[in-house]
Amino acid sequence: MTRRLGLLLHPTSLPGRFGRGDLGPEADRFLEWMHEAGAGVWQVLPLGPCGYGDSPYGGASAFAGNRYLISPERLVADGWLDAGDLETAPPPVRPDDSAAFRESLLDRAWRRFRGNPPPDRLAALDAFRRDAARARWLPDWALFTSIKADRRGARWTEWPAPLARREPDALAEAARRLADETAKEEFVQFLFFTQWDAVRRRAFELSIAVFGDMPIYVAHDSADVWTHPELFDLDDRGEPVAVSGVPPDYFSATGQRWGSPLYRWDRCREQKWAWWIDRFRSNLALADLVRIDHFRGFAGFWAIPASESTAIAGEWRRGPGRELFDAVREAVGGGLPFVAEDLGVITSDVVDLRDRLGLPGMRVLQFGFDGDDSPHLPHRHVPNCFVYTGTHDNDTARGWLDRAPAAERSRALDYTGSDGSDFPWSLLRTALESVAETAIAPLADVLGLGSEARLNTPGNPEGNWKWQAPPGALSPALAARLRRLCALTGRAR
Repeated sequence: MTRRLGLLLHPTSLPGRFGRGDLGPEADRFLEWMHEAGAGVWQVLPLGPCGYGDSPYGGASAFAGNRYLISPERLVADGWLDAGDLETAPPPVRPDDSAAFRESLLDRAWRRFRGNPPPDRLAALDAFRRDAARARWLPDWALFTSIKADRRGARWTEWPAPLARREPDALAEAARRLADETAKEEFVQFLFFTQWDAVRRRAFELSIAVFGDMPIYVAHDSADVWTHPELFDLDDRGEPVAVSGVPPDYFSATGQRWGSPLYRWDRCREQKWAWWIDRFRSNLALADLVRIDHFRGFAGFWAIPASESTAIAGEWRRGPGRELFDAVREAVGGGLPFVAEDLGVITSDVVDLRDRLGLPGMRVLQFGFDGDDSPHLPHRHVPNCFVYTGTHDNDTARGWLDRAPAAERSRALDYTGSDGSDFPWSLLRTALESVAETAIAPLADVLGLGSEARLNTPGNPEGNWKWQAPPGALSPALAARLRRLCALTGRAR
């Protein structure tokens, strides 16, 4: 593999006039700017429907796309809307207003299509619905989200028992009653995947690899758990017996209680890993390579009794290990283009699983300055790893330096040879000089921004996932500076 630079930027953080970034013209402009800057990898976060607090992790479906990433401008360009439709209501100023405005546009596009569907568009939608892999999740997702809206957002365990238990007569009656709603949702998913495919094609034309992200867990209130309750550790009421998280760590003294239900790995095995194989296939269809979030959970996972309010009182349990990945490899064919997110409490079984699968792990420079010989520092790196200045869970490089303990700050400045005045780029240069074949930086670090550009603070459910890059920040001069640094370190695409 050649040495390369990647940039981490979720589509919601692209600039845009509609309150949040999306898959519209700014996505193309970002890819073109990356091309000019010499970067060869665009890393995104999970692209599915967001969970609590707008988090893209632990969402309501492991397969569906996020409807609010659909670009209004592309809807106009593709003929689903007229240009005037974007002016009938003022674009939202605040990110929190974006969802309602975008939903109104999706309603308008659906009504127009339903009223007089062009034959070619109708044929394309029918082909989308008939796709073999998609047909295994799309009808369930469309019915789940339609029932949920009909029940005013109630969790599926609060639905009438026949619906919660998926009794055939109850499902058939709901499908008849909500036929228009489910058809609209299938149309919305068609729009999302059509737009994402267009973004992927543009990235391919520019020789940029798209780097996706697959969370290990899904939310309890999700189409997946409702559709496949037997695969999850639930009680007779459908509620989780134990939930996911991690013990006390770098980010939290009480650990992180994520709250997602745990898997019944024995039942996944009995079903020959079918749901997991579909899930890996789905992610590989979205990206050229995929980061496996919380990879350590496949070796051993932290199980927290559902009654506990923190993650302290959990216990380690054994995961499926290599058996799952061998089944995935056999089913999808070829290699496993995955990256193991091997951060946190990493034990020998995690390292062994990662290495036996031949997967690159992750190193994060911000984690490296609490001692003189941290495995996160470049002098301890190996080529088969991905080095980051920071991840979506870290503060920005500048924000980290401003808040770092004195000893860590001093060590960071000494190691990078920086006086602190341009620390984000000093840290970026340090990452690019690593022997790691792939170095990745969040765009906020390339822009030299402070904590105002932090994307997520683990353990803090409020105020995350809202940052957008400032319009006009991606200048030719910045691209030239980054391209020169890539060239100096052997990473120019």
